[in-house]
Amino acid sequence: MSKDHDKEPLVFSGRDARQGEIILHTRAQRIIFIAGLVGAVVLALVLSLAIR
Repeated sequence: MSKDHDKEPLVFSGRDARQGEIILHTRAQRIIFIAGLVGAVVLALVLSLAIR
């Protein structure tokens, strides 16, 4: 049999299980991130108008 079944499951505290923060070190990273967010909103608007 597999030895994986003998191990106990990993337990994480609520603090450790939370999502991490977004770290954007350079100006280029910030611009690309914000452009992606804006692009998603624009795409949603275009698709909603195309459905009409």
